[in-house]
Amino acid sequence: MAHYPDIPAAPRALGPALTPVLLAGLSFGLTDPAEARDGLDLAVTYTADASTTASGGSDAKLRYLDNLELSLDADLDKLAGMQGTVLHVTVLNNRGLRPNDAGGTLQGVNNIEVGRAAVRLYEAWGEQTIGPATLRVGLYDVNSEFNMTESAGLLLSPTFGISSEFASSGPAGPSTFPSSSLAARLRTAFNQSGGYAQVVVSNARVQTFGDPGGVDLSFADGLLVAGEVGTGQRVRVSLGGWTFTQARDALVSLAADGSPLREKPAGVYAMAEAKLAEGGKRAVTGFLRGGLARGLTQPFARTLQTGLLVTPAIVGRDASAFSVGLHHAGTSGEFRAAQAAAGEPVWHTESALELTYSDQLLPHLTLQPDLQIIRQSGEAMPTHTAVQTTLRVQITF
Repeated sequence: MAHYPDIPAAPRALGPALTPVLLAGLSFGLTDPAEARDGLDLAVTYTADASTTASGGSDAKLRYLDNLELSLDADLDKLAGMQGTVLHVTVLNNRGLRPNDAGGTLQGVNNIEVGRAAVRLYEAWGEQTIGPATLRVGLYDVNSEFNMTESAGLLLSPTFGISSEFASSGPAGPSTFPSSSLAARLRTAFNQSGGYAQVVVSNARVQTFGDPGGVDLSFADGLLVAGEVGTGQRVRVSLGGWTFTQARDALVSLAADGSPLREKPAGVYAMAEAKLAEGGKRAVTGFLRGGLARGLTQPFARTLQTGLLVTPAIVGRDASAFSVGLHHAGTSGEFRAAQAAAGEPVWHTESALELTYSDQLLPHLTLQPDLQIIRQSGEAMPTHTAVQTTLRVQITF
């Protein structure tokens, strides 16, 4: 779900205008940052979107937004002789406007849209290998390894990244884009067929350097605990679950004494990815993910996402890719009651079809047009349909 704090969009100022200039300077002075030093891997990615709600929105204005990501990986075995130890740091700079202000969807339409423009320390963790297992500790994006279907990564709708019932949980969602929290993750492999098991414990109050208050050390909102197991190579199947350690107030329901009902947010999900075709001129991968969640404290009770990734999309253009995705979400009864009480539209479901094509036109430049058709339905309400179009430009070094 697109879960944004009630903070007005920051002005664009000079950020979007200067970022391409800075990137051009970087590319001139440092052709391949990854080769700066053995054991250090620097990556720079600038993503800019021009997006409009072509129909069904409150307006059809063209909105610009961008995301500048700088990441550094350090292999301390090569650099300092510390075997099995790596460090990872990512900094984000997000600017621009919010396409969903016009689209008005429940789950959002753009995976780089943020509620507050800022420069943030997105991730900063260390990882240590311990036999067949690895332990990560620090500021960590839970969705980088949990509730993640890799073949859905080309699609722009946020729900193909982290499913909406998980994204809308807890005080402000789990530790994921654009803000993270302190966490510890343990992952191990357990067979020769791609089997794995992993668990993460993270601070439920998600805020980092660049957010008001910086990194939270009080843990006053308790913890998020999530686990996932999976196996398979050509067909990978995974099961996961998550819960928060502290109960939260229901959206509207009251107990007999007039106090809010309370519940610990929790949910389960299942995922599958299958290589439907490989070894020929094209590779086709399919994905399927579904989730269920308790509904007293959050808007979504169930979600489903499915789709295909085709690479290359055009034979002879190895960097081209095409993806199609379908997603569906059912709202909780508690959310519908809260919307009715607030005089807002009472949507029971939201579904969407997304089509996208990506192609690398120059060594560092990729263009990606994207189309989303979003449909909302509710009891005794006319179905609402919105069409969102986006052109994504990505520059990488």
